[in-house]
Amino acid sequence: MTNFKNNNEDETNLHVVMFPWLAFGHMVPYLELSKLIAQKGHTVSFISTPRNIDRLLPRLPENLSSLINFVKLSLPVGDNKLPEDGEATTDVPFELIPYLKIAYDGLKVPVTEFLESSKPDWVLQDFAAFWLPPISRRLGIKTGFFSAFNGATLGILKPPGFEEYRTSPADFMKPPKWVPFETPVAFKLFECRYIFKGFMAETTEGNIPDIHRVGGIIDGCDVIFVRSCYEYEAEWLGRKNGLFPHEKPFFRLGLMQDLHRKPVIPVGVLPPKPEEKFEDTDTWLTVKKWLDSRKSKSVVYVAFGSEAKPSQTELNEIALGLELSGLPFFWVLKTRRGPWDTEPVELPEGFEERTADRGMVWRGWVEQLRTLSHDSIGLVLTHPGWGTIIEAVRFAKPMAMLVFVYDQGLNARVIEEKKIGYMIPRDETEGFFTRESVAKSLRLVMEEDEGEVYRENVKEMKGVFGDMDRQDHYVDSFLDYLVANR
Repeated sequence: MTNFKNNNEDETNLHVVMFPWLAFGHMVPYLELSKLIAQKGHTVSFISTPRNIDRLLPRLPENLSSLINFVKLSLPVGDNKLPEDGEATTDVPFELIPYLKIAYDGLKVPVTEFLESSKPDWVLQDFAAFWLPPISRRLGIKTGFFSAFNGATLGILKPPGFEEYRTSPADFMKPPKWVPFETPVAFKLFECRYIFKGFMAETTEGNIPDIHRVGGIIDGCDVIFVRSCYEYEAEWLGRKNGLFPHEKPFFRLGLMQDLHRKPVIPVGVLPPKPEEKFEDTDTWLTVKKWLDSRKSKSVVYVAFGSEAKPSQTELNEIALGLELSGLPFFWVLKTRRGPWDTEPVELPEGFEERTADRGMVWRGWVEQLRTLSHDSIGLVLTHPGWGTIIEAVRFAKPMAMLVFVYDQGLNARVIEEKKIGYMIPRDETEGFFTRESVAKSLRLVMEEDEGEVYRENVKEMKGVFGDMDRQDHYVDSFLDYLVANR
């Protein structure tokens, strides 16, 4: 590890420690924010495990390497039931994620030792390390909870310890009483199982439920930073009163501040910034050649990310729905969740042969941003994870969506309300959907008059997410806060 001087003697330069949860949907935005902090001349220490850091390193521009220090801390070895090299959620089956959290908690001592030796100005931490705020406070280090979830998710999933608290699925199927404005943001019944399996799961062999982890961090931190912006969810974050976010005051009291009685500051959506110069790998040249052969805005881009894994039944309906739609498609197919997943899924027999004239199934890694930005892509069939939504909107691609895990149901309600994405109809109790509903949804958003509202609204929202000056103002305000409140 590298020791840093205490920057408190310098009025402008900061040393910020970043400590994300072990999921790429969290580590990547933490790294993107780290880059933006470093670009302003501040020093960042990014703490994660060796294998995760090795996978993140290619994302680091060479000109920032001297300002971002990667701190590799190995997960404790023991009877934690994790497979070898299982260091991120994408590496392990869903049922083993609680053991990954137990191993993550085992980083408490080395993280503390690093903070004691490096004496940073700030620690920006994720939802999982509930034990960190008291340590930071004892060491005189300011703590910020940097949420990779958006404001609506944080507002709906208010932690326990308050007068109102929900304990049954029915309670989550309507907005809670503490939300003072009308909102459709709530779960469907079939989505509630993700909450009770994950966020509210009872302690298992030493794991702490997520709801208690989040509660401990929100109670203990000095400020909450959110990957979002006022233009997208003003009612949750507060309102600007017509001001640009870089002007003071850059927020007034909103629901989140009212709930938690501490500053809640958006850092912007951290939109992807594709580099102007790419290395033309053989993989990209193959993908590009296929995309170039298709008409503008004619291709459905299909990808469900690193976390979501459709069941075999769901995969069958997705595939047969694509076939039934008659639309060209490019499908980045993931058949298992990590190499230790013993139940891989497979495409229906003969599917690839029957659709070979208009579809490509890609079973490896692709440059998603470069693919998404290609002119032939007219629609994204995906899940409503917050990072995925940001990427699609950044390139003005409307979405047809299926909820699989975690907070995706809440994101879906916001997407539906703003009409920038369309949720494929499902049975609200069990979550079943049909190939016919998949095909009809794709055609609606891609081609039909009824879907024009989605195509136009996502272009308008791109004016917010893709406005780099506007998003940079959020980062500037965030950094001003860190400097002023070190």
